[in-house]
This record gives sequence, C-alpha cells and structure tokens, in this order.
Amino acid sequence: MPVITLPDGSQHDFARPVTVQQVAQQIGPGLARSTVAGCVDGRLVDACFMIERDSALRIITPRDAEGLEIIRHSCAHLFGHALKQLYPAARMVIGPVIEDGFYYDVDHEQSFAPGDLERIEQRMQELAQRDYEVIHRKLPRDEVLRIFRERGEDYKIRLVEEMPKEQELGLYYHEEYIDMCRGPHVPNTRFLRAFKLTHVSGAYWRGDSRNEMLQRIYGTAWPDHKQLKSWLKQREEAEKRSHRRLGSRLRLFHTQEEAPGMIFWHPRGWTLYRQIEDYIRALQRRNHYQEIRTPYLLDRSLWEKSGHWEKFREQMFTVASEHRDYAIKPLNCPGHVQVFRQGVKSYRELPLRLAEFGCCHRSEPSGTLLGLMRVRAFTQDDGHIFCTEEQVQGEVQSFIQQVFSAYRDFGFDDVQVQFSSRPEQRVGSDQVWDQAEQALRQALQTMELDWEEVPGAGAFYGPKLEFSLRDCLGRTWQCGTIQLDFSLPGRLGAEYVTADDQRRPPVMLHRAILGSFERFIGILIEHYAGAFPTWLAPVMAVVLNITDQQSDYAREVAGRLCEQGLRVEADLRNEKIGHKIREHSQQRIPYLLVVGDREKAAGKVSVRDRLGRDLGVMDEQRFAAFLSHELTSRGSPEQSAKLDT
Repeated sequence: MPVITLPDGSQHDFARPVTVQQVAQQIGPGLARSTVAGCVDGRLVDACFMIERDSALRIITPRDAEGLEIIRHSCAHLFGHALKQLYPAARMVIGPVIEDGFYYDVDHEQSFAPGDLERIEQRMQELAQRDYEVIHRKLPRDEVLRIFRERGEDYKIRLVEEMPKEQELGLYYHEEYIDMCRGPHVPNTRFLRAFKLTHVSGAYWRGDSRNEMLQRIYGTAWPDHKQLKSWLKQREEAEKRSHRRLGSRLRLFHTQEEAPGMIFWHPRGWTLYRQIEDYIRALQRRNHYQEIRTPYLLDRSLWEKSGHWEKFREQMFTVASEHRDYAIKPLNCPGHVQVFRQGVKSYRELPLRLAEFGCCHRSEPSGTLLGLMRVRAFTQDDGHIFCTEEQVQGEVQSFIQQVFSAYRDFGFDDVQVQFSSRPEQRVGSDQVWDQAEQALRQALQTMELDWEEVPGAGAFYGPKLEFSLRDCLGRTWQCGTIQLDFSLPGRLGAEYVTADDQRRPPVMLHRAILGSFERFIGILIEHYAGAFPTWLAPVMAVVLNITDQQSDYAREVAGRLCEQGLRVEADLRNEKIGHKIREHSQQRIPYLLVVGDREKAAGKVSVRDRLGRDLGVMDEQRFAAFLSHELTSRGSPEQSAKLDT
C-alpha cells in the first residue's frame, strides 16, 4: 500500500491506492479545494491520477508556476469548447501554452474579427460558470481516431496518425467537447475565471508556408481577476512602448514585405546601433578580445563537419554555385574555429579571445517574425574563448563581470542568472563535466550571485549560464550567455600544444553579452519608451531658431558642438518655436537649445530638456561641459531631474 512523502518530509500511509485529490483532502479541505494537479516523483499528473506505490508527491495549486501553466492550457480547451458551440464547422488544430497565455490554431472559412472574439469569450465565461468536471480518459489509438473522424477533426486525425501506433492517448472531456492532450488539466472549470482573448493572427499549419493558412487566436489566463487586471494594464503600457510603433515615429527603422524579417535602419536608428556597437567594442578591447571578421557564406561540408547541417538545415538559407552548396551562416562558431586553426597554437597563447559583430541569417517562419524581436537577419556581439580546462573558471568570472557592468550601463540593474547542467545525451567524460560545472558554480559563488539551477538543460556539448534582464515593466529578457563546448573544436580539428608537448583540443566558450543587436535595441526602445539616455540618444540636442534672423547663428552653434563630438542638429524651418519645441520633445530629444535675438547677441543658448524644464541660459562651452559630464556618467535628463529633487 502506498506511502506518500510530501515536500516537508512528512509521510502519509494509505491502505489502498489513492488519487492526488484524495491525498489533498486528507491534508485539509482548503488544500483540496485549491488542488489543480500533482507532481508525483517529478512528473506532473492530473488531480485524478491514482498513486499505487510509494511516491513523493507535491500538490500543485494556482500559486505554483506549474499551476498557472495548467490553468492556461485548460483555458485553451475551454476556448475550443466555446468555439465549437458557436462555430461548429471550425476545425481545431493545436492549442499550446505560451508566455503569459495560450493560443489555439483554428481552420475556419470565416475570418474572426474582434467582435467574434468578444462573443467567444462571453461563451467561455458562461461555460466556466457551470463548474463542470473536466474528465481525463486514456484510450487506444484506434478509438481516438474513430472519435475524431466522427467529429470531422481532420487536423487531430493527422496528429494522431503521426504518433506511434502502440501509444495510448489522452483525451479531455469538457462536457460534449473532446480534445487531445498530454495534460495535466484542471479538474473543474471553477479554476477558469480570469481570462481574456486578446487578438488573432495568421499561421501556417506546421509553420510551413506551403501548407494551409490557419487563424491563431491568442488569449491569456490567470489565477484571479486581480492578476488579470494587472497584466492587462501592463499590456496597455507595453503597447504604448511598442518598439515597432516608436521605431517608426522616432524614424529609427522600418520593415517591409520585400525583405521579411530584415531591418532597414534609418540614420537615427543606425546611429543608435553604432553607439551600442562602439560600447561593446570598447568593452571587449579592455578585456583583451581580438576582433575578427568571417565570411557570410561557408561550404556545406564545413557545416556537416560541425554538426550544424543536421541540426540547423531547416533554418539555413542556402545557395549553389559552380556545383557546390553553400549556406549563409546562422551562427559564427565554425568560422571562429577556422581562425583558431591557422598556425600552431601553444598553451602559452591561451586563453585566446576572438570577437565578431557577426551578421547571421536564419529562415524563421514568417508567422513568427516580430519587428526587431524576431528577425531573419541579425548581428550578434559574438565571442569565443579558446582555453584550457583550468582556465574556464577565471574566464567565466571575468565574463560575468562584463555582463553585469554592461547591463548596468544600459540601465538594467535587475539581472537573473540560470545555470543549466548536463543533459542525459552529451559528449565528454563525466570528469570533464564535473570540472566544468564546478567552475561555473564556483564563479557564481565567488561573485556572491543568486542563481537558479535548471537540471539537465545544458547543451549536449557543455553546461551554460544564461543572463536575463528585467525591464521597467517587469518583463524578463534572456540576452547574455556563456556556454562551455567540449565538442566543436575537436570536430573541426582545432588543437593546441600542451606543456608536455601533446596535442589536444581546447575548451571553447561561446559567449555573448547582448545577443542579437536587433532584439536588444527593441528591448531598449520599450524600456525607455524611446527616451534614451543622452549617451545613447541618436540626437543629443537640437538648436532651434525663433526667426530667420538667427538661422546663421543656430547653424554655427550646432556646427561647433558637432566638432566637439556631440550629436547636435539645427532646425531652421520657418515654423513657430512652440511647434518646434513640441515636435522635438515628442521625438524624445534630450535637450533643446533655443536661440533668439538676445541669445544671439550674447553668444549663448537657452536650454530646455525633454521634461520641459528650463535650465537657463548658457554659453556653448558651459553647455558642452554639462553634456560631456552627462555622457561620462551615462546619465539622462530624467536622472538629472531625480538628482535635483
């Protein structure tokens, strides 16, 4: 008879097999009412799951991350229930959980409009209020096929037919609605109260443009209405900060159908891009990286040797020439190994740090492209460190310092660290993995950092650290990474000569601080709502003349400030000064320098910031010094305002 061990170490004996729900009931009626599912010996199961042997059990409630995910997955099925009642001809495809919610792909002749989503959501609310039981049944494959054939669910049939014939499948019953899923799901719709359908977009079946076009309906779900309301408010603020909207309004970049997933950088956007690139280049130079450049096109044979052809083939853009196949690089690693291989390397030359602002291309599905956040052409602040096993810890620790310093300079103080340890399928000996994982842990401990360990999530070639920054809306963005690689150097013939005159492959550390420049700029735009710190702002100041009488003076002031390395423009248009001030403030220009007859006669400028503060009249030298101090401190008008108060 089963003995159930709870997370606090307490044990409960049962005379017969028992469900997760029954265990919760024995502990207390409050816990039983909150039970969404269970985690039995590390495996998530439904609340109705029968425990027949001694097991470790953790009760899952809406407060747990797993509970929230289960609520969202169940809400996708509730959506299917409501949709099929309102639109019986619709055919259901797949409905997975995503960050902050879920989506469901649907095949239906009618295009769903916002009004349709409101109607479906209202029906979902009506169904959820019934508090009906969600029933889970395991059925043989043939029985599942029969059920979906009777219901005309062609896509479900395709999914089943792709599965192993001997596999038993799970169906979830929402009254008359039936859907297929691994689960688990909520035991009752009383857990499904706080949800919202948000929008609809197009998506291809299997993500392949050669297949049918489907409609993808997105939604969100939360344990209670308070959390839903908070998320909707945050989403509203995020919409105001949308990098796509601001990118156009601030004249930074644009995209167009003739180059899907590729960015057209405008002068101001490219200035911002170059500021970030120059910052990273200087940081790398201080840390003894040597910058290189490798080809965009590499022969297929090299990608096969590296193993990327097998893993990345579907994401590679390829081209043929003179009976040879080439691929546009989706990443920079093999090219860096080729640079390392030139000439005999001694252990005395290690660590060797190579860096490249490498432009990569990946054939992402068109339905996944999203402004700067998901593109097909992107540049990475990519670097690879070739070192000995003994040097790993020092290199990792140095890199962590670089990451935190860079994020702090860009305005991000809240950084989360994840450590991913060895997966089941891996290369390299356990001894080498032990040493590598210990080096990562020791580096984190030495720097007194908190981190989350993700067991088994490392790459097959080595463990890794990932760095996620939190923006002003509380969203986390994984940007930086350092990954240990015991495989690629050996596969591509990279070696160094050891102290005892032996040849062996180096350890290769893959590292990036920002990751994709495009994505990081998108994050910056939304974090600052386009009001960049002065050191990053594409235009630091604009000189505005009040009348044509000051045009030459305004032009001369702007010119002299530019000669000092400041990014300053002159607006000499025949417009009212109020209109100019308002327009440039909306463009998030940090400082506006107004010149009228008095300023011209005195050889000065009247300074305003984008917050509307009047900073008084200054001569050019004083303003240049003021701006230079702000650049040195990487400050902004907003930070100066905080200091003043």
